[in-house]
Amino acid sequence: VLSFGVPVAAGPFEDAGAALAGADYATTLRLYRAMADQGNGNAQFGLGTMYEKGRGVAQDDVEAAKWYRLAANQGHAQTQFNLGVAYDNGRGVVQDEVLAHLWFNLSVAQGNQEAAKNRDIVARGMTPAQLAQAQKLAREWKPE
Repeated sequence: VLSFGVPVAAGPFEDAGAALAGADYATTLRLYRAMADQGNGNAQFGLGTMYEKGRGVAQDDVEAAKWYRLAANQGHAQTQFNLGVAYDNGRGVVQDEVLAHLWFNLSVAQGNQEAAKNRDIVARGMTPAQLAQAQKLAREWKPE
């Protein structure tokens, strides 16, 4: 039953999204940080994006990768893709094709077709041993 008379209360994540849409980066940062520190993967992704793009903070690939890793380790598909890009390009992390392939592969497992394209491109430059290592890591990976 729909009720149009009762407003739905927005939570901190929705408030952060509204602040971001309004380019209120200070509020977005404060809200994301509080949730990210409590382990919220969506907020960790949001913080990573803020640092990657330099929105309301100094652009910092190392800090972006830190927050992306926390969310990716929880199984956040888009963040796994972003972390794959970071490892592929050496942005904020040491360039590593095995880890790029791993993160793209994990994102693919959740239906991210863009990650499939990137994974296949990375795979072309890998040795059979590197590819086997990446696939083994993907098979053994468990969310934290």
